[in-house]
Formats: sequence, C-alpha cells, structure tokens
Amino acid sequence: MQSPDYVPGPFPNMSEPYFWRDGKILVARCSELCLPGSRKKSDSSIHKCCHECVPCPEGEISNISDSENCMKCPDDEWPNEMKDRCVPRVVEFLSYIDDPIVAVFSAVSILCCLLTGLILVIFIHYQDTPIIKANNRDLSYLLLVSIMLSFLCVFLFLGHPVDVTCMLRVTSFGVIFSVAVSSLLAKSIMVCIAFKATKPGSIWRKWMGAKLPNSIICFFSLVQVIICVTWLSITPPFQDQDTHSYSGRIIIQCNEGSVIGFYSVLGYMGLLAAVSFIIAFLARTLPDSFNEAKYITFSMLVFCSVWIAMIPAYLSTRGKYMVAVNVFAIIASSSGLLGCIFFPKCFIILLRPDLNIKAAIH
Repeated sequence: MQSPDYVPGPFPNMSEPYFWRDGKILVARCSELCLPGSRKKSDSSIHKCCHECVPCPEGEISNISDSENCMKCPDDEWPNEMKDRCVPRVVEFLSYIDDPIVAVFSAVSILCCLLTGLILVIFIHYQDTPIIKANNRDLSYLLLVSIMLSFLCVFLFLGHPVDVTCMLRVTSFGVIFSVAVSSLLAKSIMVCIAFKATKPGSIWRKWMGAKLPNSIICFFSLVQVIICVTWLSITPPFQDQDTHSYSGRIIIQCNEGSVIGFYSVLGYMGLLAAVSFIIAFLARTLPDSFNEAKYITFSMLVFCSVWIAMIPAYLSTRGKYMVAVNVFAIIASSSGLLGCIFFPKCFIILLRPDLNIKAAIH
C-alpha cells in the first residue's frame, strides 16, 4: 500500500518521482545533476530515473543542466574547455604577423635574391673575360635569372593562400626550376661536345654555338609547361580548409586538386636533375679547360639530395609545417645551385684575377 504522502503522476517540468510532505515537494533523486558540458546516460541496471553523467564527445557541447543530448558545433567553431559553448576555431596558415619563421624565410629569400642579382651584375661587367666566355655566358645569365625567380617564388607560399596563389605555387617553381636544370643540362652537353670538337676533323664542330643549348632549354622547359597547363586545365589547385587534422583549428591550405598533376611536376623536375647529374658526372674527368662539369655534378648532387630528403618530411607533416618544408627545399636547392656553380667563378674574378687569363683557362 502506497504511503499517503506519495503523490503519483509527474509534476509539471519534473521527470523524477517526488513526495509531498508538510507543504513541500521532496524530489527522489538517485543521481547527481549533470552540469553543462555533460549529458545524462541511463543505466538500465538501476531504476529508470537513475543515470550517470558523461562528458560530451569531442566537437559537441551542452549548455543546459541535465541535458539528454549534446549538440555539435558548426564547422568554423569548436567547444571551449568546459564544453558548454562553441567558440571560433583558430585559423592557421604561414602568417607574416604570427609566425617568426615567415620573417626568416622572407629575409633569407630577399638576401639570396639580391646576392644572385649582384653576381649577375658581376658577370655582365666581366663578360669579356676568359672565365665567363669559357662557360657559355648566355646560359650563365639565364641560370642566374632563373635562380633569382626561384627565390622570389617563395613568397607565393607565404601568407594567406588564395586560389590564384595556390595555382601559381607549384607550377611557377616547377617551370622555373625546369629552366634552371635545363640550362645546366645544356651546359653539361656542351662541355662534352666542346671536348669532342677539339679533335681535328670532328663532326661535332657543327653542333657548337648557341642553337643547340637554346633548343635543349626550350624543349625540356616546354614539356614542363605542358604538364602544368594540363594540370591547371583539368583539376587546378584551390584554397581549402582542413577542419579535421587538428582539434580547435582550421588550417587554410592549398589543395593540389590532382595528386597526379602535383607529382608529375615534381617527378619531371627530378628526372631532369638526374639526367643532368649523370651527364655532368660522366664529363667530370675531362681536361681542366672544361672543368665546369665538376661544379654542375656537385650542384646536382646537392639539388637532388635536398628534394629527396624533402619527400618524407613533406608527407609526414600537415598544415603550415608542410608549406614550411616546401619553402625550405626551394631556398636550399636554389642556394645550392648558386653556391656550387657561381661562387668559384666569383672567387677567381674578384680575388684571383691572375687566374682569369687565357693561359690559366686553357
């Protein structure tokens, strides 16, 4: 028989059993009140009014007490620490304001670009000296301009990405590096031809001149241009927002659009570098009058080492750190080309002019 103090039936807005005694409502509760940020989870082994409180899952909140369910935050928001309200996510990219490494990259890139420009001025000023003439000065000018542009294309990777910069990022440095490596390939081939052409009655003499190296550069660079245009025509890169890699952050990044297009650009650039390295390596034992092949061999070794080491680092990082790895690879490989090819010549031109004579070159 029920107690006379028990009033059956639910009281408005109350789900727990209750008692009426001495003019007061006494609630029969066997569980603690679930605070905001948690939800009720029923335990079937106890009375149906009993429950336990569990925290809301990641990405969800509850802003009232004794909530039955948690609510999911919008894509551009994330729960606060208490999980009782949604707050805006932190937007992440390589920012000129918030990331000191961007200032470092910018300063190094500008300094290297100015240094390359200074070397170009030196080469133009001493263009009639034997050491400049002996190593095909027109190809040297083209290579220096390509290296300058490769340092400047670093700025396409810095700051807030947009669709235009996403399309220009990989395609620009892919074409620029292809021109630079094609120039080295042409230099290596001309070294071999020049050595063979010194023999009396050699048929290689007709290949001497500017026509062959210009054709080599145009052909191999045009292939890279075709790859980039095809990529941009079918599935161009675009700005993307990654809301899943990190909790509470939105990563503003460039989506390649086509992974095949992206790796085709890098793969072709690597193929050119490998061919140039092999030809320069085979030509390294030629007489000293053609010793530029030694510098090309070492520069291609540095170039290939940087990009081979970049691949696992690139694949193992996310967000702005992936972009930083790419920027570092561009600066390091461009610096390798500049240092290995042109520093020895500048040393002779500026500090050892006694070696910059025909007798020393030949």
